Formats: sequence, C-alpha cells, structure tokens
Amino acid sequence: MNGLRPGDALIVVDVQNDFLPGGTLAVTQGEAVIAALQRYLDLFVDASAPIFATRDWHPPNHCSFHAQGGPWPAHCIAGSRGAEFPSSLHLPSSAIVMSKGTDPASDAYSGFQGTSLHADLQTAGITRLFVGGLATDYCVLQTVEEALRLGYAVYLLVDAVRAVNVRPEDGRRAVESMVSAGAIPLCYEQGLA
Repeated sequence: MNGLRPGDALIVVDVQNDFLPGGTLAVTQGEAVIAALQRYLDLFVDASAPIFATRDWHPPNHCSFHAQGGPWPAHCIAGSRGAEFPSSLHLPSSAIVMSKGTDPASDAYSGFQGTSLHADLQTAGITRLFVGGLATDYCVLQTVEEALRLGYAVYLLVDAVRAVNVRPEDGRRAVESMVSAGAIPLCYEQGLA
C-alpha cells in the first residue's frame, strides 16, 4: 500500500481505555479499531508523515457527565487510566496529541474544538486527512465534518472506526452523512488514493 504524499496526515480519534472493553463508556467492538489503525500508523511512520491523536481529557465535573445532567457516564477524566491510550496502540513518539473537552462547561466532540489542530495542520501544510478511531457517530463524525468545512480533503478509514449506536444504525447513518458531505470512504486493502 502506498500513495502517501506531502500534505497528508493521519488523525487517530479518541482511542482511549474508557472507550474500549472494560471502560466506563465502552464502544461495542471498539478494540477492533486498534489493529486496523496500527496498519495505518505503520504506513505513516514509514513515510515520515504527520500523525495526530485526539483524546477526551475531561475535568471530573464535565458537563457531559450524568452527575452534571449530561448524557454520558464519567469518562476520560484527565490523568486517569481511562483517559490513557491503550498500550496495544503503538503511537509513535512523534505523534501530536490534541486534548479536547477540557472546559467543564463545554462539550467537544470534534478534534478541532478548543484545540490547535487546525493551526497545526495549516503550519504543516496539510491538505489531506485520513481519519479513524472512536466513535463513528460522535467524535469521528464531528471531526470529519469540521475538517470538510475547513476545506480539507478527508478520507474516512471505514475499517478503523466503530460506533456507539445509542440508536441502532447510528454508525451507518454517520458514515452516510460523512460521505454525503464529501468524505471519501477508504479501507486499507484499497490502498491510499
């Protein structure tokens, strides 16, 4: 598989322990994204292409938590084991980590919200984004939609995403929405465009 070129970057969205089996907000089959993402990570490392990893990094009183009237159980509290990347995901030391959801009064599903992601991508001359991670119907969806609004070409790594599916078919609908908005679905076996 090849096809990476200058201006390409990989974004790994929220692959954190609390979204994996045993976590406080585990995504069904969330662990399946790790092996898929690792193939992309290895490819980007070999090409010396930029890698970004977003993470929820919530204060204990975050507005999205049940205790504050939000829709979710407490998860990815800054500094906790649940907020860590799993040891099975081998992010290179060069990966740039974007912490989001740090404001207790504000949700942040998109990796661009409240972070320097857009500025960092612009500084690096990035025009094409390859996006995978968790969860398809929330943080991946909003990160991809924001990237498209900002003018990036976006490739959705459909073999490296999984959905929460609060309502059945949420994940499928999210993929359809991203593709309708201009994201290009891609699997590893297809090679990079």
